[in-house]
Amino acid sequence: MGAKTALLAFADGDLRPALRAAVASDPAEAEAAVRQALPGYDLIPAGDSTLDETWPPDDVTHVAVLPGATVLCDRRLVLDRPSELPEHLLRLGAGRRIVMHGMHSVVDGLCFAVWEDGKLVRSLSLSPDGGIAENIGEPYDFERPYWDGRHPVEPFAGPPEQPYPLPFHPLELGEDALRALFGFIIEGRRRPDDVDADAVPVHVFRVADPSGREQAARAAAYAQAMRAMGPPRRFRLGPDGTLEEVTP
Repeated sequence: MGAKTALLAFADGDLRPALRAAVASDPAEAEAAVRQALPGYDLIPAGDSTLDETWPPDDVTHVAVLPGATVLCDRRLVLDRPSELPEHLLRLGAGRRIVMHGMHSVVDGLCFAVWEDGKLVRSLSLSPDGGIAENIGEPYDFERPYWDGRHPVEPFAGPPEQPYPLPFHPLELGEDALRALFGFIIEGRRRPDDVDADAVPVHVFRVADPSGREQAARAAAYAQAMRAMGPPRRFRLGPDGTLEEVTP
């Protein structure tokens, strides 16, 4: 799976009708929404895109300000522990529903959360390496088949490995969560009533920390991750159909 999302929305109830009726935002309102979400950052308009671009590059924010909803795409607005959402974002969502959805296919990571009028009612964050980082509130109906064991991870036809450390694949649940909370999916078969994310226009802004500290911390984290990676491993398909490691 190649699905990645970094979505934070503020809505007057169900977000999906607002996205189905989406029209282009007013540029000034879009800029104001970004400045409120990321105060103190340098901001430069950088064109337009659509909501199907759910994983903007570093230092880039996508935003749609719609009747009844504001949707932002930015990696900085999605947290491994959604319950730690900064106070200024909770204030922005006062009296509204706040919805977060983050998914990363490289690490099989998923988080999503919903606040109602400032109160966190559901938060889930998990990955195979980190386990369940956060599980707050009652699961939604779309989650229950996963927790009930009806979506086990099928074993991979390769070298013997430990069973998948979670009872389901986070990205599979992530697509169902994305459909239930935002009305669309990234991978999988679309339904007739799904939101067409490619038809939802967003404004694009380059949004950077003027001090440079955020960029430096990100570069250091990338460098540390590269150092922690072991040497590359290569496999080939063996005569019996399983994967065999190719030694130098």
